[in-house]
Amino acid sequence: MANELTDPGYENYWRRLQQIGLNAYEARSYLVLVGHPRFKALELAARASVPRQKIYEVLDSLVEKGFAQVVQEKTKLFYAVEPGLAIPAYLERQKEAVEHELEQQRRQGQSLAHELKVSYAAGQDGRGNLDYLRIVSDPSQIAVHYRSMLASVERDYVEFSRPPYAVDPLDEQLVKQCCARGVRCRLLVEQGAMDRAHQSRLDEYRLAGVEVRLVAELPMKLAVFDGEQGLVALLDPVTTRPAWTAVIFDHAGFAGAMRTLFDQCWDQANPGQP
Repeated sequence: MANELTDPGYENYWRRLQQIGLNAYEARSYLVLVGHPRFKALELAARASVPRQKIYEVLDSLVEKGFAQVVQEKTKLFYAVEPGLAIPAYLERQKEAVEHELEQQRRQGQSLAHELKVSYAAGQDGRGNLDYLRIVSDPSQIAVHYRSMLASVERDYVEFSRPPYAVDPLDEQLVKQCCARGVRCRLLVEQGAMDRAHQSRLDEYRLAGVEVRLVAELPMKLAVFDGEQGLVALLDPVTTRPAWTAVIFDHAGFAGAMRTLFDQCWDQANPGQP
């Protein structure tokens, strides 16, 4: 890169460095450093078209982000960290920072949801006669309801399992945890949806104490917890892509009817290995 700013690939590299998180001055300075052994700060400012009053801030940031290093001779000299080291290491640190931030948000969100739940319950008094039914179409919200009921079930959990999944019970560690605390867990799995990975997880579930049977086809998605609450999900007949709308229920009579349906299908299902 003897003539960095006019090199045909410079614009491409400059923009791509910005896409991964460097600002315009940082990207420009790094590209100049990549093409030379080392530079004094003010020499780099002139070469990279960075304002002289900004160059030390830019170089400090590049050093902090792992794209440049500094050596002290008569004056400070800056040189580029090899791109094959600098870029993957920077992205890994970014990933860790994002994951940490998401974990912090998750904890804050759980705390906030718990605190607001009390206010929500108080504000819903007198809603009407269908308080025990809720229609949910967002897969993330369906997953939240499912995991909440699965985490609190005490005696008995049954489920019709078929794709597409908001939460795949075969990927859900909460099911194994239910078994570990003495909950009877039974899964009816649609056999046509099975692949080798699912078959392997079925074996793990059986070893953990989950009762599993296979059927050729299931009429719906269904989960019932302690014979009192659960969800029924029906395939949306309007959308072109497979999508589910779930009815979340907290009604012993309705749960009993759904449990009876499950037991009938369970008795007719294949109890053998897939």
